[in-house]
Amino acid sequence: MATQTHSWSDVPTGLALLRDPLRNKGTAFTLEERDALGLRGLLPARVHTQDEQASRVMLNLRNLSDPLEKYVALNALHDRNEALFFRVVIDHIDEIMPIIYTPTVGLACQKFGQIFQRPRGVFISIQERGRVAEVLRNWPYPARMIVVTDGERILGLGDLGANGMGIPVGKLALYTGCGGIDPRVCLPVTLDVGTNNAELLADPYYVGLRERRVSGDAYDELMEEFITAAHQVFPGVVIQFEDFANHNAFRLLEKYRDRIPTFNDDIQGTAAVALAGIFSALRVTGENLTDQQFLFMGAGEAAVGIADLISSAMETNGLSAAEARERCWLFDSQGLVVSGRPKLAGHKLLYAHDHAPIEDFVTAIRTLKPTGIIGVAAVGGTFTRSVLEEMARINKQPIVFALSNPTSQSECTAEEAYRWTNGRALFACGSPFDPVTIDGRTFVPRQGNNSYIFPGIGLGAIASGTQRITDDVFMAAAYKLAHLVSESDLEQGSLYPALSRTREVSAHIGTAVAEAAHTRKLTEQRRPADVFADVEAQMYEPSYPSYA
Repeated sequence: MATQTHSWSDVPTGLALLRDPLRNKGTAFTLEERDALGLRGLLPARVHTQDEQASRVMLNLRNLSDPLEKYVALNALHDRNEALFFRVVIDHIDEIMPIIYTPTVGLACQKFGQIFQRPRGVFISIQERGRVAEVLRNWPYPARMIVVTDGERILGLGDLGANGMGIPVGKLALYTGCGGIDPRVCLPVTLDVGTNNAELLADPYYVGLRERRVSGDAYDELMEEFITAAHQVFPGVVIQFEDFANHNAFRLLEKYRDRIPTFNDDIQGTAAVALAGIFSALRVTGENLTDQQFLFMGAGEAAVGIADLISSAMETNGLSAAEARERCWLFDSQGLVVSGRPKLAGHKLLYAHDHAPIEDFVTAIRTLKPTGIIGVAAVGGTFTRSVLEEMARINKQPIVFALSNPTSQSECTAEEAYRWTNGRALFACGSPFDPVTIDGRTFVPRQGNNSYIFPGIGLGAIASGTQRITDDVFMAAAYKLAHLVSESDLEQGSLYPALSRTREVSAHIGTAVAEAAHTRKLTEQRRPADVFADVEAQMYEPSYPSYA
């Protein structure tokens, strides 16, 4: 994206300009700009380049030892100089992502009221029913990408109410940093319908409504009003549902997916990144997908989303739908999900197979003999030594995905996965872990991080103007991501490419989305001669504007 040039008459001047994060350049304003824009004397004499400013940011950030302090420092930078913030994010993605997103963002949400400095995004409370469009019109920029949460299931931490706004904010920072979506078109939204978290209701610093959570018709009416108003105020906007509880996540996705361009990253994005990791693992083992059997620790939206996509991939490779689903088993707080269990939630029914109940996870492994276990229950430490040793006993190279986050909720550490399988595990994680050396071999675990998937989905949807985001897009994204894993990655135990390549990954996935939109005639835009080049050309680059 070319450097923007603005007429001096189009921008505020003086302190107002320095306090506008979209236009502020800090000490990078040239002497000519300082004279023309009323900044002479409001800045120290030295003119710095953006790279020099970024170097100073990283120096100060690395001098901080506490992750939450780093989060607050980066949040403050985001609030005063957006281009510099994203320059730092893009150039140091490995170091910055764990601060602005998982695992630190979980703690930031828990402490949201205490560290609150400046509002970002739009808070829509149940009190705004009948006025949602009016509230959205208070947002001064033309949104094209919305991430919305109701705060009921934040990561593995549960109901954090309005404090959950940290998730849409962090997610959209990655849409820009990893996917190249212009931050001016990104809008974080929290639907504040109360909270059932007693600690928050008693917390003097809590920022949301001090009411118990609304449900039923009142909840659905607010959601319907929000969806309708969002497309009235921002026509064609892409809406991503984030961190909704299971009882709402599945039904909201089904309700709106054929009506607007929308997806649920916890269901579909997680599924795509997990399937990509499985494809990479099978490149190591040389085995076929249709010969695998998976046991999930967890039976919520992530587990069912992954199982659905794995089943679809198996169908593509020749199995019937029933045969494919029979290769995916769920294990929840009551044990193995089986067809004879009473009062099963609707989203579990397709994976409730005929089998005797099993209450112990190790026993389930011994009985079912899975080639892979996938942890998405957000219960820390559930992949015990016994679990991992049993997986190593029945598999030459067991697939072990501990995908829950933040780190405290991870099913096992990388060290445990490799050590307790004698270095044979094909491991992916939901939170970052350092390299592990066992018997002279160093393994480099990489996150099965949704940031490989959702930024490209959003980028492609916006670039193509698609009216729907279809399931086959996520299958294509999984294949594309696995294809970008190099042989040297696999040799060191990495099932995903380096995070530093996420913008490259997003460009390819964005192209897959755009190709699907044009092929399925889901857009009114004309198909470009080179779809990849068209998508790549629309990616935001955080260079400073020139005022001339």
